[in-house]
Amino acid sequence: MADGLGWQPPRPCEAYRAEWELCRSAAHFLHHYYVHGERPSCEQWRRDLDSCREWEERRSTEAQRSLCESERVRVQAARKHTLVWTPRQSPPADWHLPLPQEEKNK
Repeated sequence: MADGLGWQPPRPCEAYRAEWELCRSAAHFLHHYYVHGERPSCEQWRRDLDSCREWEERRSTEAQRSLCESERVRVQAARKHTLVWTPRQSPPADWHLPLPQEEKNK
């Protein structure tokens, strides 16, 4: 990473643009507001898009560093959330039996 030769951004610039546009869409705004109770912040996607374009045009080491750090933070945030339920290895032994409410209706 030090010399920047042969280095490519973690995603194509088009992906950062698509994420930024999705973040600014009405559907995403409504979903994010419903789930989190606040407006979505799209500034990081915009900064990433600008850094990616700067890297493509000037091969700026600051843009490279910014993109790497942004992706590192994004991956760490995704790993922070654990599963709510433990996945089953096999179905329950009585999965084929009728449910209790079905037996009452008969």
